[in-house]
Formats: sequence, structure tokens, C-alpha cells
Amino acid sequence: MSTGGTIGRPLHPIHIVSNLTLVRRRNALALFQEFAGSAITEGVAPKGLEQSFAARAQISPSMWSQIKSSRPIGDKLARQLEHHGGKPAGWLDEDHGEPAPPDTAEERFVTLARAAWQASNARQKRELSRLLKQAAGSELE
Repeated sequence: MSTGGTIGRPLHPIHIVSNLTLVRRRNALALFQEFAGSAITEGVAPKGLEQSFAARAQISPSMWSQIKSSRPIGDKLARQLEHHGGKPAGWLDEDHGEPAPPDTAEERFVTLARAAWQASNARQKRELSRLLKQAAGSELE
């Protein structure tokens, strides 16, 4: 067992599990971002991407919602998400550090969004914000 911040004091096993839970959740969200970015690049509307991702991973939309917020991802579910996300076994368990830099499609979107924002009046900016928040789901509320 490894030692914690206090010298000679071992970390409780829950700290290790907690870290793995956070890493798996972060990586599951990265899988979704990869899926969504690819779908949007192909012209798929953002609405319904959460449900499409859940279907591809062969889990219910409700379970995906729980995973995003608080549900721990067990070993079997981790391997399932990796398999359906095209990742090698164990990928969800590894800390991949900072997210990958934005791809060209994301850069184009950000440029377009910035231009739309700058060309908008106050009412249009509120509407743009509302639409983006709606597309992002509850993450930005």
C-alpha cells in the first residue's frame, strides 16, 4: 500500500478506488467527446448524440447520465465502453493527462461561433448562448 501525504501513513484503499473512478469517468467523457466530434463533423445534429453514444456503447441513456455524474464504472462496464469506443482494454483505467488539442473541425466551429457572437446584438447573443447550453446538456447549466 502506498503512503499518503503524511509520512508513514498509508493511503486508505478508498483513495485508490476514488482515483480510478475519476480517471474512468474523465476517460468515458473523452470517449463521448470523440464520438460527438466525429458525428458533428459528419453533419449529424448535436441533438440526440447522448442517446446515440449510449446505444453504441450498449448501455441505456439513463446509465450514461449516471456515469457522467456519479455512477462508478466497474471493470466489466469499463471494458464494454472501451470495446465499443474502439479503445484497447485498460484504456479507461489510464490517466491520459490533458485532453488532446482541438481538431480542425472543432477549430472551425469555434471560429464560426466567435464570428456569429461578434456579429450579434444582445438578443441574438442570448439566443446563441441558450442554444449552445441546450446542445451541451446540463454540463454548463
